[in-house]
Amino acid sequence: MKAGPAPKRLLLVTGLSGAGKSTALRTLEDIGWEVVDNLPLSLLEHLLSTPLGKGNARRRRPLAIGIDSRTRDFDAQRIVEQIKALAGDHEFPVETLFFDCAGSELVRRYSETRRRHPLAPDRPATDGIAAERELMAPLRRWADHVIDTTDTAANALQQQIRDRFGAPADAPTLTIMSFGFARGLPRNADNVFDMRFLRNPYWEDSLRDLTGRDPAVADYIAGDEAYEAVFRIEALLLALLPRYREEGKSYVTVAFGCTGGRHRSVHVAERVAARLREAGFSPTLEHRDLGARPREGVDGGRGRVAE
Repeated sequence: MKAGPAPKRLLLVTGLSGAGKSTALRTLEDIGWEVVDNLPLSLLEHLLSTPLGKGNARRRRPLAIGIDSRTRDFDAQRIVEQIKALAGDHEFPVETLFFDCAGSELVRRYSETRRRHPLAPDRPATDGIAAERELMAPLRRWADHVIDTTDTAANALQQQIRDRFGAPADAPTLTIMSFGFARGLPRNADNVFDMRFLRNPYWEDSLRDLTGRDPAVADYIAGDEAYEAVFRIEALLLALLPRYREEGKSYVTVAFGCTGGRHRSVHVAERVAARLREAGFSPTLEHRDLGARPREGVDGGRGRVAE
């Protein structure tokens, strides 16, 4: 069989049950790895050699394989030998990540989640933990990376995985949005800023049918003495966004609202997105209500929404 495109990197993720393997695999998937859990290593060569469809570059992503004591025909020493063979047969890096944890902490986690240990379904968790620790010893000795999660919270573990295995450029997907309060708050906004403190172009006959993208509307809004607050919001976001990245957020949505979502919020969203691009961010700009039809009898009584 013709070999398929090789992964950039192959990481075998293993360790004691309850020590953090599942959290690590989810995090690796979030940062762009292809992830397969509990795949028998006998099938790994088949996975690597399976051709992909034309134009499919997915296999060039780094690949993480989760293995543990539940894997069919699990034998730690035999797995070590298979890993050695894989490393010798392929040109891409093959690494092993092992998760360890103190027995007392594992017992606490099993008690807290009311799960049964996979090696002790009808016995105390301590029996299963001891048996698994002995069973996994060859893999722990062989592992390239060992992470002890005894004193590590889930979010801290996620950050460790991003730091070790993420690309330096990993950053949240950033969306800047405008919207109208008259049509409801956006469901998934992380930060909402109310622009209704700025003077409203809707009440100027020459500006009413324009939008926040028009220079005349932008000049009118920017002429408000309260407009200085927009500069402060920009400074706040420039301070917050790097912290969101450090905390490992995958998506960040910043929403600016006015009454109808056509004038003030649109202008400020456009301005802030441009400022963030100047600072090296790559926001997606979305105007939720810019194309919405005006509604009768809302905030103005003139047959349309007061924007």
